[in-house]
Amino acid sequence: MKARGFPEDRLQLLQGVTGSFRPGVLTCLMGVSGAGKTTLMDVLAGRKTGGYIEGSITISGYPKKQETFSRISGYCEQNDIHSPNLTVYESLVYSAWLRLPSNVDIETREMFVKEVMELVELNSLKDALVGVPGVSGLSTEQRKRLTIAVELVANPSIIFMDEPTSGLDARAAAIVMRTVRNTVDTGRTVVCTIHQPSIDIFESFDEVRDILN
Repeated sequence: MKARGFPEDRLQLLQGVTGSFRPGVLTCLMGVSGAGKTTLMDVLAGRKTGGYIEGSITISGYPKKQETFSRISGYCEQNDIHSPNLTVYESLVYSAWLRLPSNVDIETREMFVKEVMELVELNSLKDALVGVPGVSGLSTEQRKRLTIAVELVANPSIIFMDEPTSGLDARAAAIVMRTVRNTVDTGRTVVCTIHQPSIDIFESFDEVRDILN
């Protein structure tokens, strides 16, 4: 950076950012590419480990403790990464076994998986192989819904979603946003980043926070 004429030792990405997120309210972090939407969400979720982070983050008025926060939060990445050789149902069961507390019995796990499949409208794809993107298996929109479902089976109270409609056409984006809306209606806190939304997607959010460069 100094070779390009930037005199400071540190490059400040975000400054003076304040806000709050509430249960049952779908909040959107919107801004142009490079504005820092994903950076801000990574900091809030505790996924950003490099650089300098200043300021305070509180949960219900108490300082955030990452060890506890990671157990009640989920994060849906922009890239949908799944095992291609598993079915949709197997993917959810695998996530449930890994992430739910050990004191949850098998019947409860399976019941929870079925409830999540119904919530994100994946029942018709229960036995479908995930497959390889662009080659076989689920479509891009179906993979996005599976990504959301994999996080939901961990029963998080707070869910971060990084551009859930990225790369989708209008119809597919509407289906994914319906899934996101269903998730919010369960009383969870949902925060999404979004880039160039259509008017229909824009109006589906309850609150919009603009991230400026």
